[in-house]
Amino acid sequence: MKHMKSILAAFTLALATMFTVSPAAYAQGTIVVVIDEGRILAESKAGKDMFTKLKNIENQINAELKPTRDSLETERQALAGKLQGKTREAIVADAALVKQIEDFQKKTNDFAQKRNTVSQEYAATEQKAFLDFNTALEPALLDVVKEKNAQVVLSKNQAVFTADAIDVSANIVTKLDAKTPAINVVRQRAPAPQK
Repeated sequence: MKHMKSILAAFTLALATMFTVSPAAYAQGTIVVVIDEGRILAESKAGKDMFTKLKNIENQINAELKPTRDSLETERQALAGKLQGKTREAIVADAALVKQIEDFQKKTNDFAQKRNTVSQEYAATEQKAFLDFNTALEPALLDVVKEKNAQVVLSKNQAVFTADAIDVSANIVTKLDAKTPAINVVRQRAPAPQK
């Protein structure tokens, strides 16, 4: 109960501060606009294009990994059948079986390394795509800020409350669509291992 009172007191103090500061800001003519980054990403042509291209790259990576993954699974099942019912001593005594296990372990380790590499490549590709999206977004955002004579831009997900009238996300989407309907998304590659 005491914890609840302290939360309510903090909330009340925050609201009182907000209402105390807000009239002063309005009296000075401060124009505040809000943007919804998620909406801009989801509704803009560039955002949709970027997500489609990233999904295609992800599918390409999965298609590249699938044959090896399937082959390893088949080999694992075959080895499991050979190992079934054998004691550790019997396995160690069978040199051919030990060699098969070692070879399988090496292939599994190589596959894990390959999967890790392409995972890093995808993360780098995604990071570059978002960076390029943000670079394309900046001029559209600045155009809307100038049009609205805004002095403050807030992120909608960081604000406690925003009126729909100050949300300029749709304006930004329109300008972004006109200037940049697509984002160039190219799969980033890890540098080749040095020998």
